[in-house]
Amino acid sequence: MTPKTLAIRTGGAEGFAAWRDVFATRAPWLRCVHWDDPDFAPAAVDYALVWEPTAGVFPRMDKLRLIFSSGAGVDGILACPDVPRQVPIVRQAVAGATQRMGEFCAWAVLTVLKEGRRMAIAQAERRWAYFDPEFAATERTVGIMGLGAMGTRSAEMLQGLGFSVIGWSRGRKTVPGVESFAGAAELDAFLARSHILVCLLPATPETRHIVAARTLSLLPRGAGYVGLGRGMQQNQDDILAALESGQLSGAVLDVFEPEPLPPEHPFWTHPKVTVTAHLASIATREERADFMLATLAAFERGEQLPMLFDPARGY
Repeated sequence: MTPKTLAIRTGGAEGFAAWRDVFATRAPWLRCVHWDDPDFAPAAVDYALVWEPTAGVFPRMDKLRLIFSSGAGVDGILACPDVPRQVPIVRQAVAGATQRMGEFCAWAVLTVLKEGRRMAIAQAERRWAYFDPEFAATERTVGIMGLGAMGTRSAEMLQGLGFSVIGWSRGRKTVPGVESFAGAAELDAFLARSHILVCLLPATPETRHIVAARTLSLLPRGAGYVGLGRGMQQNQDDILAALESGQLSGAVLDVFEPEPLPPEHPFWTHPKVTVTAHLASIATREERADFMLATLAAFERGEQLPMLFDPARGY
């Protein structure tokens, strides 16, 4: 390959060093430069790997041909006011991330079902607290909002555990064993059957605060909630109110607005909430680097790219 330059801004200086080392062994022709290095020359950059790029740099990248997100979402990139709209953006959705999301979703749903937070509190207090979890998986229906690759893999794993699974998305989807609900007209019926609601939707203007008071009120009383999409999709005050009223019996939350979750937020100590640090589906750098290199090879051959961001859909 002809030597190329990749500008990286994800994970800070430590993250840059790790990415540089991964690419050094896989693609020695790819020169990695740190986006935040005051000495790097934006005009020499061919590709960018970013999560939350800062303003003022993109306009100086005259040769920029492709932008990679370091994760599955692109909201942090689109928030940059001068991101070039004519440059393609590729989302990361490698097989390793899809598998990890399925595993995490299954764990989170089981945590809600088996009252894992209650057990964690008892352990922290060194208190022997016997109780009988009320339901088995075979008695509960999980409703997944978002049936893309990650939602589909999660549905497969949950079905393997014995749960009935239904799904809701903007358009009708075909997933074996999963009843598909589509569009605003079918949302209420979907929610009414969801004993445990999982949000795996992409971040778009339409999904902002889609999990809020009205949504939660339509769930069966005592339902559980698992938030794995993006923090902007959740009204955190409404989730807290639903937990306090008993409309929600428990929640596992991996995404927040803002992130990190402020230390004073009541979610940290709430007896019905398990908090995790947006780690549900992070593939290894090696897996993501291999995906990027395969995509770059296809790009240079003029082929259609996988996981290309579509502005019309918003993801």
